[in-house]
Amino acid sequence: MKKTAIILGASGLTGGLVLQKLIEDDRYDTIKLFSRSKIEGLPNKVKQFIGDLLELNQFKDDFTADEVYCCIGTTAKKTPDKTLYKKIDFGIPVAAAKLSKENNIPTFLVISAMGANKNSTVFYNKTKGEMEHNVLKQQLKKTFILRPSLIGGDRQESRPLEKIGLVIFKVIQPLFIGKLKKYKIVNAETIAQAMIYLANTNHYADVIITSDDINKLGNNA
Repeated sequence: MKKTAIILGASGLTGGLVLQKLIEDDRYDTIKLFSRSKIEGLPNKVKQFIGDLLELNQFKDDFTADEVYCCIGTTAKKTPDKTLYKKIDFGIPVAAAKLSKENNIPTFLVISAMGANKNSTVFYNKTKGEMEHNVLKQQLKKTFILRPSLIGGDRQESRPLEKIGLVIFKVIQPLFIGKLKKYKIVNAETIAQAMIYLANTNHYADVIITSDDINKLGNNA
């Protein structure tokens, strides 16, 4: 029996790659996108639901699937208002996890970030940590939280400081051995592939997936 997947954040780098891969994956006959604007030129297996993701409950009746891929995220540059930032990076994933619980969706995958810690004094890390904590509180059958370090890939928007950081990290990658492996750059395509692998396997026990394991899973899937 073929599956249905939900993607949140399909207009972003990683979410777009998840979408592309699921379109090509014969295990899925329906892909549901929940977003603020329509993506043109998609095949019939993709169903789009347009609206305000900050009010995700409006989609409750259509929020049904076998899996949820939550690739939502913003940046301090795009969203300098901390209240709005938290509504996006905390509010949307937690609301999606709650809807998954209510609608008996067994599998939930969400992209967090390295350094996530609900007790952190750093706003970004604290927000991600609180998000993780509240997602896990839903006690879904399968939950995977991916914590990449810097994410590599071709973005549509300009992020000059991030590009500089990626160049520096690429130069020093060979130094990242042992416990430092989790700090290695992970490509968005690798994250997407790892998420799909995790959703379709029953033998991976870890809930928190760091960059080193994301690279292993995505490159070997």
